[in-house]
Amino acid sequence: MTTNQPQLKRAMGTPTLLMFGIAYMVPLTIFSTYGVVSDITGGRLPLAYIVTTIAMLFTALSYASIVRRLPTAGSAYGYARQAFGRGVGFVTGWGLMVDYMLLPMLNYMLVGLYVNSQFPDVPVWLVIVLAIALVTVLNIIGIEVVRNINVLLVAFQVLFLVFFVVLALGKFSPDASATAPFAVGPDFATVVAGSAILALSFLGFDAVSTLAEEAKDARRTVPRAVLLTVVVGGVMFVFVSWIGAMVWPDHATFENLDTAPNELFGLVGGSALQAFFLAAYIVGCVASALSSQASTSRVLYSMGRDRMLPQPLFGKINARFQTPSNAILVVAAVSLLALVLPLDTVISVVSFGALAAFSMVNLAVIKFFLIDAKERGAKAIVLYGVLPVIGFALTMWLWFSLSAEALTVGLVWVAIGIIYLAVISKGFRKIPDSSIDTKAIMHLDEEERAQLERDA
Repeated sequence: MTTNQPQLKRAMGTPTLLMFGIAYMVPLTIFSTYGVVSDITGGRLPLAYIVTTIAMLFTALSYASIVRRLPTAGSAYGYARQAFGRGVGFVTGWGLMVDYMLLPMLNYMLVGLYVNSQFPDVPVWLVIVLAIALVTVLNIIGIEVVRNINVLLVAFQVLFLVFFVVLALGKFSPDASATAPFAVGPDFATVVAGSAILALSFLGFDAVSTLAEEAKDARRTVPRAVLLTVVVGGVMFVFVSWIGAMVWPDHATFENLDTAPNELFGLVGGSALQAFFLAAYIVGCVASALSSQASTSRVLYSMGRDRMLPQPLFGKINARFQTPSNAILVVAAVSLLALVLPLDTVISVVSFGALAAFSMVNLAVIKFFLIDAKERGAKAIVLYGVLPVIGFALTMWLWFSLSAEALTVGLVWVAIGIIYLAVISKGFRKIPDSSIDTKAIMHLDEEERAQLERDA
């Protein structure tokens, strides 16, 4: 790798990486699926969040293990590529792109719909276009701008949650049972079905790993931020959903499951809290769009740098801003499909690629450490064998619990990727080589190796 090529700028520590992950998750995303998942799980939304958090935590441990050795911007794509080769890496990255590309689009859709609901004279399409333009400019300017704005936007959402919890503490229903939202019961499969949908809420920890080449001391800060994102997000989702169940214990009495949060807020704080939520939710969507567009562009950049996507378009860094500006613009262009695609279709597919990629990361850890690096000993077997196997099993469990529509659309997308790979590799005979020495990015000098051994 030549030293005169523009590089991504290292500007993020653990706190800002955590903020990035939380912003990507959107703290208020719990209310996006509140009514629907409460209905699916029979009022056990907090239990569904616990199941998803546990499943994601095992996978996050795999991310934390492998990012210490492979701190690259490609996330699951980079890990699968290193462990299984360029072909499998490409298919993993291609699958991951289906949710990475759709998540910014989903946020733009929601911003347009919520603004339009409050101000009917403002057309949805105008709000979407303006939001895309704003987020794209901020992302091109630099990761430091995204970092600083995300801190403010996350703080605003947390402020809303604090207001909601404080007001809700005085509104608990006398019919509410503190333990009912956590009851397992014989119909636990319905809880798992709800948990599969909630996987969408935990994409932030994967997004953190895409910033490994923009993190200070990435082998320390990124693993910490990955794990903290899952733990902090999971605790927050479980607690807030439990508070909601204590205020409104019978989910069957919601007039409309899609607008259940508004009914809940009306009971807790009236129209003032409903208006506060609208503002906070729009802020959350913008924060998530900022983070998701940034993450998606890094995955595209990494695949372009490796010539798995057109290198002149995707594999370049803007010399002035030190950002993958071409990839950012491509994400913005794809996001314009928010003007025509139906919201329910986009939502149904987002979790597909994430769960598939999470499964591959767990397998990559096993292959990379136990087979390729030949790590041995009880500790290695647990960290690089037992935990990833559990993570793989849990993510596949959630993956097969997705709707038939999500699985069908996702598998069609993967098939398109395999066909594309067959074309560019002349029937899988010659898969393109990387345009740079990626081993140079991942090199550990003697001091870093010694420090990792001391940490272990």
